Amino acid sequence: MNIEKIKYDGYRIGIPVPFPMKYVYCYLFKQNDGYTLIDVGLNYSEARETWAKVFEFLTIQFSDIKTIYLTHFHPDHTGLAGWMQELTGADVYMHEIDTEMMERVFGENSVQTVKLKEMILKHGVPEQLSEKIIMHMEKLRKSVLPLPKFKKIGLEVQFGHKDWKVIHTPGHSSGHICFYQENDKTMISGDMILDKITPNISVWPGASQKPLHDYMESLKMLKTLSIKTAYTAHNVSIENVNDRIDELIAHHHERLAKIENLARGKTAFEIAEILFSHKNLTPHQWRFAIAETIAHLNYLEQENRIECQGTRPIIYHEKINVSHQ
Repeated sequence: MNIEKIKYDGYRIGIPVPFPMKYVYCYLFKQNDGYTLIDVGLNYSEARETWAKVFEFLTIQFSDIKTIYLTHFHPDHTGLAGWMQELTGADVYMHEIDTEMMERVFGENSVQTVKLKEMILKHGVPEQLSEKIIMHMEKLRKSVLPLPKFKKIGLEVQFGHKDWKVIHTPGHSSGHICFYQENDKTMISGDMILDKITPNISVWPGASQKPLHDYMESLKMLKTLSIKTAYTAHNVSIENVNDRIDELIAHHHERLAKIENLARGKTAFEIAEILFSHKNLTPHQWRFAIAETIAHLNYLEQENRIECQGTRPIIYHEKINVSHQ
């Protein structure tokens, strides 16, 4: 089992996910009347079996889990929330923006796949690939159900015998939150800051159309907090947090410059093909590759560095600066 004892009478627990990152790291903390859980993993058999083994190893009953906090609505973090709530009776909290987004994407009356297909076709994705992307998205929905009953999270919470500030950090998702212990300069950062890999910053129907602007502003805000340790949701925890923030900002500026150079009569899909030509992408990965490319193109367009032609599919061009005599 992938369990690490951490500060605050807590545990960092690797729950398997069927994606290249292999694990999502969830956090379990003792409180006076039981335990608090942060993020839960995807709803599939291996993850459910892992939680049963973890609780048995730690001699914890499901009923000991009193509170569940979710950093954001993405399935690898929330998929088991409904299942866990049914077993534990715990209250489940998430930022209201992502609560609405989760209902929009995975709820009973969701039309998100229809809107997603419209978006990717508009940006040049071939019909056959778009069908595969949508089919995978429909399958993924089953790994998030049942949805839990949500409560709105406040500005401060308590777990691990400490008070934590709830920090809204939009970008990776519009309602992404981190938990910050001010005295110790410790953060539970979800997918906001990751080591070695960069969090996916994408445009989705019904969400912010300027996620990269949001993300860059969130990173700059976190630098003002002087964080010493970030307990992340993937890969290892981070000690040199400000250095990693600088690396993430630099990465996106480099990617923006590359995309700006490529935006010469190409669609978002054609640009993504070039950016990810070194990888054999699955339909799941193509969804993120395209949506992330669109996010960077939106940033460049909003910064007046490129322009788009309102055709179908949309074609991007370098910005022509016309000087007036």
